[in-house]
Amino acid sequence: MSVISSSIRRYPGSRRQSSFPMLVMRQCFRPSARYPTLSLTFSILEKITNKNHLCRHQSSSSSDDSSSNTKSSSSSRPEISSQKSSITYTIKQSADEINIQDRVKIIPLGQGIVHVLLSRPDKLNSLDIPMFEAIADAASRLKNDEHLSKNLRVVIFSGEGRAFSTGLDAKSVALSGPNKSLNRLLERPSGYGGEDGLGNLAQDVSYLWRGLPVPVIACLHGMCFGGGLQVALGADMRFSTPDCRLSIMESRWGLIPDMGASITLRELVRIDVAKELTMTGRVITGAEAERIGLVTRCVDDPMKEAMDVAKDIVERSPDSVAATKELFQSTWVADEESCLKKETDLQLKLIATWNQIAASGRQFGVNLPYFQRKD
Repeated sequence: MSVISSSIRRYPGSRRQSSFPMLVMRQCFRPSARYPTLSLTFSILEKITNKNHLCRHQSSSSSDDSSSNTKSSSSSRPEISSQKSSITYTIKQSADEINIQDRVKIIPLGQGIVHVLLSRPDKLNSLDIPMFEAIADAASRLKNDEHLSKNLRVVIFSGEGRAFSTGLDAKSVALSGPNKSLNRLLERPSGYGGEDGLGNLAQDVSYLWRGLPVPVIACLHGMCFGGGLQVALGADMRFSTPDCRLSIMESRWGLIPDMGASITLRELVRIDVAKELTMTGRVITGAEAERIGLVTRCVDDPMKEAMDVAKDIVERSPDSVAATKELFQSTWVADEESCLKKETDLQLKLIATWNQIAASGRQFGVNLPYFQRKD
């Protein structure tokens, strides 16, 4: 679409702005008998863009309404206080939040953005059995509960208090009966991924986030160790404070990372880096994690960065965003033939749908609403 955007800038007149982009689109994407639905797309877009000047006043009004709605919703959002160097997140209770086993909260933030909060701050959000259950339950609800999933656009994942998560609460797991706890963690399937679920409970706290048709953004601060880091690796993006401490710590206990790291690490770092971090259990900073690709980027306030990115994503077609996630996750380590076929299959599902037309219309200044994401 860069060709079209540059064309609009080059031809600022309203008449040329409405007609010239369509000429460019027709030249770049000539419809053929093989893709008959493209003709419908261009026909609708041409009618929309030719009436662009009639829609500007309405778009401006709707933007004002949207702005006021955003201000209204932001006033009801939980307040997040942070201090640099030793950042601490404290969340005010929301009337709409869902509390799962006093371990995880699901908090709507408006505009289809949902905050999933690890809420065991007195134990640095360490993972006992109820915490494992609550995290997997939250991911399952966001995917399968019609009320929660209907307008879901982005999930932001963070930890309350002084840390994202310090990993397994070994003492609690031992006191609750080591054999019973071990069986619950390792039995497959866990029940949260459905009857055909691939993971056990230990794996599903990370793996299930990959199955959501929306982006999941993890906000890391304080400490992110062992199982806590593996949970974060299940997200699509990770924003970290520079001084956050991270470690794949299982080797210190004579174990391996078995919560989906064999899938997530291979997508992020070289194999020698994965081996070194895992074999040594070395603690690294958020700054180093960014350099090696373990986190997306370092910022002073990960939650603010996540909200900014989430708002950008909400402006895109929900179908396109979901298809993008599916495309890269299903092809990242696949063979080339499978990758190319997957691209075409997903693209054909998007072409000439309402959300694709709405996204294209927005490039011409026509602010059409998106419909609910197709499953």
